[in-house]
Order: sequence, then structure tokens, then C-alpha cells
Amino acid sequence: MRGSRPEQAALTRDNDLSQTEATRKVVTGMVDGLNDHVIDGIGTFFAESFRWMGNAGCGTKNGLRAFQDNWQRPFQAAFSDKVCIDEARLAEGEWMAAFGRQEATHSGEFMGIQPTGRRVEIRYMDFWKVVDGKIVDNYVMVDFPHVMRQLGVDPFNGHGWEAYDDGTKTPPRPDGAAG
Repeated sequence: MRGSRPEQAALTRDNDLSQTEATRKVVTGMVDGLNDHVIDGIGTFFAESFRWMGNAGCGTKNGLRAFQDNWQRPFQAAFSDKVCIDEARLAEGEWMAAFGRQEATHSGEFMGIQPTGRRVEIRYMDFWKVVDGKIVDNYVMVDFPHVMRQLGVDPFNGHGWEAYDDGTKTPPRPDGAAG
């Protein structure tokens, strides 16, 4: 890259490292609440003005009520018997991150797909910011294409890059680039 470089890690520039254990406690309690399928009482862990920023298909939820009504309730309507399993967690100051999976039964309509009764794996990554004992921001990536494929729908209509991995398609190269 030529010229000046963009600023990196702006959101964690003023991270209060003394808050690591408090952050870990809030997020651990919140995950336990999600595993207990708590919706109305989840405000114990989230600020009223909390922001949930998801990838395409998930949307953005501004405020606790929007999170409850536009994420938690529809998600639990689509997937029952859900358990959240963080496979790794990292905490530093006011920030905590995790990746893992949810295991659930597809028991309600999801992305236009009628209930199949299939058990699915829902992979995710979360980044939370905790201030004054409450989660104020949550950046989320949920692998909905993976879920859809488990339900028999190819969201990429045969154009997923997995075809490069299995050798059924040859990956393109930038102009003039060697192998």
C-alpha cells in the first residue's frame, strides 16, 4: 500500500484494561441467559441503547427492544432446543470476543424455508463492548449461508467458492498475476 495508511483499531484505542474481568463476567452471564432462552430479562446484561450490528440477513438492531423483538424472538421462533457453545473467548478491557456455534432444531420458518425438523449448526462470531456493567455494542457475524445449506437451499446458486476447494472450478487470478 502506498501513501498514508488508514487508522487501525480506533474502537479499542481508549480500552480500559482494568475492566477485563468485569467484562468477562457480564458476557458469561449473558451467554448463560441466552442458553436459558431468556428474552424479557436479558436487559440485565444489555444497555437500553445497546446496538447489535449483524451481517447481511441479520440486520442492525438499535436498542434493547429492537434486539428482543427483531432478533431474539424471530430466532427462537425459527430454531428451538437451541444451545450456544462458545468455542473460544478472548477478553481485554471493555471488549470480549467469541466464536462458536449454536446447535438447534429448525422448527419454524427461516429465510422463507419452512420448518424441516432438522438439527442444524449455526456458526457465529461476536464482539461485545461492555461499559458500566452493560453490553453497549455487539458486532455479529452469523453464518446463515451454512445454515441454509443444511436445510437444502444453496444461497449461492452453485457459485460458492467451495467449488475452487473441491476442484470443480478453477479460481480466477488478477490480471498479470502469477499462479
